[in-house]
Amino acid sequence: MGYFLRAGHPANGLIADSSRPGAPCSIAATGLGLSAFIVGAERGYLPRREAAARTLAALRFFRDSPQGEEPDATGYRGFYYHFLDLATGRRIWDCELSMIDTAILIAGILAGACYFSAPDDDEREIREISRFLYERVDWAWAARDLGLVSMGWKPKAGFISYTWEGYSEALLLCLLGLGSPTHPLPAETYRAWTATYQWENLYDIEFLFAAPLFIHQLSHLWIDFRGIQDELMRDMRCDYFENSRRATRVQQQYALRNPKGFKGYGENGWGVTAGPGPGFVSQREKGGIERQFYGYVARGVPFGPDDGTLAPWAVAASLPFAPEIVLPALEHFQNTYPQVVEDGLLTSFNPTFNTGDTGSETQRGWLSPEHYGLDQGPVAIMIENFSSGLLWNLMRECPALVRGLSGAGFRKRGGRPIG
Repeated sequence: MGYFLRAGHPANGLIADSSRPGAPCSIAATGLGLSAFIVGAERGYLPRREAAARTLAALRFFRDSPQGEEPDATGYRGFYYHFLDLATGRRIWDCELSMIDTAILIAGILAGACYFSAPDDDEREIREISRFLYERVDWAWAARDLGLVSMGWKPKAGFISYTWEGYSEALLLCLLGLGSPTHPLPAETYRAWTATYQWENLYDIEFLFAAPLFIHQLSHLWIDFRGIQDELMRDMRCDYFENSRRATRVQQQYALRNPKGFKGYGENGWGVTAGPGPGFVSQREKGGIERQFYGYVARGVPFGPDDGTLAPWAVAASLPFAPEIVLPALEHFQNTYPQVVEDGLLTSFNPTFNTGDTGSETQRGWLSPEHYGLDQGPVAIMIENFSSGLLWNLMRECPALVRGLSGAGFRKRGGRPIG
């Protein structure tokens, strides 16, 4: 919660990608922050009026910011660029118009519309702008060949060559797109996407495969998948919540086996996901083993990449799925590596990496010098979902998601309709 209070721009409500000085706005971090404000208001970390004011500042900005084909716009066709200048809200770094990051932003916006339900002027305006922003997104435009959704678009260059294939956080994108009352994704999109799924049996655990742990968490921040199934999950006699529980178990089993012999891996030392790392460098250990380390990459198990970087924040974000292994792991990190908790925030670290320091610092290894909104949002939201189901309960009544889930063929167990 503290991250988003510190990282938000006071005038426009945009939220910085990371705690690094000068970091730009990440629209995904902004969406996560809007949901974190709900948790903060409900738990008394900030007054409801302040949470509403921060939310409204961001919504007004996105409503009024330039939408067009010019290279320095904020967005186009209702989508937004991945990174924006924190002060001006204009596109930076030649980044792409991001379909998935827009979906995360929209999820946060819709959560605010569900939570701020009072009749006063500010909360009514939150609901009105939220509906406008969601209905402006031209999801159908993003559907490309075979109904698959493009990952991004750039001025002059057009759509990038990659589409969303294989199980991923795009589950959220598809459901929001299918639920649109104005520019919905084509009906065949969801079936085309799920046709690219890959099932694996790892360590005698059968599950819908995705290597980074965060993939099994992100869509679940807003959607409670317990007891609801699409056609594929009905056939597999599973659901996406149970699948995330299995994926969490796979992470622990991989760490127990520790095939590459990294320090810190074990029963309570696990959590491999996308995020920062020591850097793209090689090191040779005393025993002659040469290690390749990475910067910011999508780490995953069991096929990699894996360079010994652990993400305790991702462990915390799996709390609703497998508390029986998450809670001992968090206690282990706190007791064994207290440096991974800074200002109450969990960060990534790599105990295998040799920093070249002497004394006790050698044992610490590499520690991420910054926090990311993409890390801190899932922690706050999933702890609250585990505790009270707050976001899940709010979004269960969200019309966009009810329509999206129904359009994707989700039904309650026994065949009863969603909603």
